[in-house]
Amino acid sequence: MRCETALRVLLADDRPDVLEALRLLLKAAGHKADTADSPTDVLAAVEARDYDLILMDLNYARDTTSGAEGLDLLARFSDMRVAAPVVVMTAWGSIDIAVEAMRRGACDFVQKPWDNERLLATLEKQAHLAAGRRATARRDRNEFEIAREVQQNLFPRSAPQLETLECAGRCVPARAVGGDYYDFLDLGPSATGLLVADVSGKGTGAALLMANLQGCFRSQIETCGHSPRAMLRAVNRLFCDSTPPEQFATAFFARYEDRTRRLQYVNCGHPPPVIVRISGEIERLQPCATVLGAFRFWECEERSAELAPGDALVVFSDGISEAGIDGGEEFGEFRAIQSIRALDGLSAPALAAGLIDAACRFSPDYQGDDMTVLAARAR
Repeated sequence: MRCETALRVLLADDRPDVLEALRLLLKAAGHKADTADSPTDVLAAVEARDYDLILMDLNYARDTTSGAEGLDLLARFSDMRVAAPVVVMTAWGSIDIAVEAMRRGACDFVQKPWDNERLLATLEKQAHLAAGRRATARRDRNEFEIAREVQQNLFPRSAPQLETLECAGRCVPARAVGGDYYDFLDLGPSATGLLVADVSGKGTGAALLMANLQGCFRSQIETCGHSPRAMLRAVNRLFCDSTPPEQFATAFFARYEDRTRRLQYVNCGHPPPVIVRISGEIERLQPCATVLGAFRFWECEERSAELAPGDALVVFSDGISEAGIDGGEEFGEFRAIQSIRALDGLSAPALAAGLIDAACRFSPDYQGDDMTVLAARAR
């Protein structure tokens, strides 16, 4: 497959006559070539310029045949994240070394002495394949960026304005898009819905499920907004009918009445939210129903609590409590509660941000799951 555009190729070999022959061959084919005759020069060249392809020998020291220098260069390319495909040259009888080079990242190999037409065909084919991979990666990245922007627009743009409660939410996805979800629902005069949900899975699939679940909740506001139990029964039916049987979601949904300070809630298999009383007492809102979407015939228990001035309600996803689990020790609910205690007296936005920051500090090198916090401070 002939390239339609000129390639910029780095040629690496310790023999000047080989470099000159290759340079002239590429020039005649319409390509541009830089040359390097040592591993040091090779590394300097790839640091200074991006190449469409690298064609390099595996041996540079006189009378060596082990290929160790070339294999070491491949390892350095990996560390430096060199994007150019690498084709290695090897002498007849050194197939094992060429195979090892491909295991370490080379995309193909040619044997010395080479056939000009075959060599050009190999180089142009690998450059074409690499260009295709880069185009696909750019397209995927653009699609993910669009998906991320769309998903971010699904989150509420502002918190409800209530006389007796300040609310805030924050979500930090583990990937470009995620399956965690929080929302504030307008349930009529003096009433607000507080919602945190976590759908099964990660990435794009989870994001689609999250959008579906959001639509299920919002479609039921007018008919079921008066009762969390009625809301969750309707949402479960819709979510179950529109998702595969193996997909489900945990959720905490509460209806807060501004005038009475009463919180009516249903916890559907979600990590227990925490109420920190002004006295310092901790109240955990345990699950009172199973997860959403797993069973067509589903029931729940509605419970209630009251929020006095100074009390704080914190709802978080398991991305908070399970932070660090991949390293052998998770953040856990105990540390989450301790962190909430340490943030006592702060505003709802500061409380939500502070809990996420605490979980991130506990596991600074890796985020395995979406982290979502909805915080509310009674006043």
